[in-house]
Amino acid sequence: MYQIENVLRPYAWGSTTAIAGLLGRPASGSPEAEMWIGAHPDSPSTAIHPNGVTQPLNALIESDPQRVLGSESLAEFGPRLPFLAKLLAAEKPLSLQVHPSLEQAREGFARENAAGIPADAANRNYRDDNHKPEMIFALTPFKALCGFRSPAASRSIFEHLAHVLDSAAVEVPPVLKAVISDLGETDQSSALKAAFSRLIQGGRQVSDAIDEIVAVLSAGAPLEPHREALAAMLDVNEAFPGDPGVLISLLLNHLSLEPGEVVYLPAGNIHAYLHGLGVEVMASSDNVLRGGLTPKHVDVPELLRTVRFEALGVPRVEATGTEFGQELYRPPFKEFQLQRIELDPGSEPVPLAQAGPAVVVVVSGSVMLDSPKSDLLLQRGGAAFIPDIEAPVNVHPVQGATETSIAFAVTTGLGN
Repeated sequence: MYQIENVLRPYAWGSTTAIAGLLGRPASGSPEAEMWIGAHPDSPSTAIHPNGVTQPLNALIESDPQRVLGSESLAEFGPRLPFLAKLLAAEKPLSLQVHPSLEQAREGFARENAAGIPADAANRNYRDDNHKPEMIFALTPFKALCGFRSPAASRSIFEHLAHVLDSAAVEVPPVLKAVISDLGETDQSSALKAAFSRLIQGGRQVSDAIDEIVAVLSAGAPLEPHREALAAMLDVNEAFPGDPGVLISLLLNHLSLEPGEVVYLPAGNIHAYLHGLGVEVMASSDNVLRGGLTPKHVDVPELLRTVRFEALGVPRVEATGTEFGQELYRPPFKEFQLQRIELDPGSEPVPLAQAGPAVVVVVSGSVMLDSPKSDLLLQRGGAAFIPDIEAPVNVHPVQGATETSIAFAVTTGLGN
């Protein structure tokens, strides 16, 4: 087993205090948006060998993939860690985004390579050839936009906006009338695609409409009966004034997770995290197609090829308890599963549910990891990488501990 040091990503939307507070260390004073825990080549964790020598985790895996990953993971995913874990702390909204399917990622990556687009180019859509299904475990109250609501539900919100504008003697913008018409189409997929396409390609017409809507709502026009959606829209506009994503947010489910609640995000699911701290797990990829709420590259035609235009319920993941007391969260992907382990002082050890390699991060107290081959003490804020060959691994409370310890572990979903 290896203790690992992990990379912080200082994106502007990140909280300056949330990750530091969770891990029990001083804040840096700068935004700390994501802490990457894994072997993605863009920001691999650093493995610390028992003799103190350090090595990028992806290099450690490449040195002996059979030993580190195990035969089953190696056969299914090839010689790379199939998952990437993150601590994510959003102070401001993230970009409105969608992730490609595996087939789309492979085709798009090959196409952009053939076109000679540099791997780090700002206009690059596909950074690698992998898909990026995700799951988020809320550590604090967590707000997000997630997937399309029904066209009828969205149409009701846009009709309300038209009514409040008319009541304020403000002419209803043509683009707002057109979206209401789009959402009235009989076929749900066609309705959603037409409304989404109109807004994301609407340019100045859309930004002017947003300005008028925000002015009227800010002057006291009623938000009811759509307070949650319209309040979120106003918050998004404060961060990205006039962006088409402001009105697109009204097409999407507004999600408020309480601590301990979990959702997963499959390919094609349009989403944006708005605020909160969570443990995020995904297939090891950095492929993101953005649709707004960002100064970064937006490729509208590629985005429209990738989004799934269908109304869906919120894809929640319920915990499966084990006889040993940990909570397992198993989305419908083979690349990963998440487990939460809570240990009271003096409690019995918990065997890590492990299939292939694993990573562990401690967010409260301290734990001892032990296997037939080695052991490793992890204190709050510490993280470890566990090769397949170390299994079985037990997670113990530290002798003499006086507080409850909590650790999160990620391993593959193979064998579920």
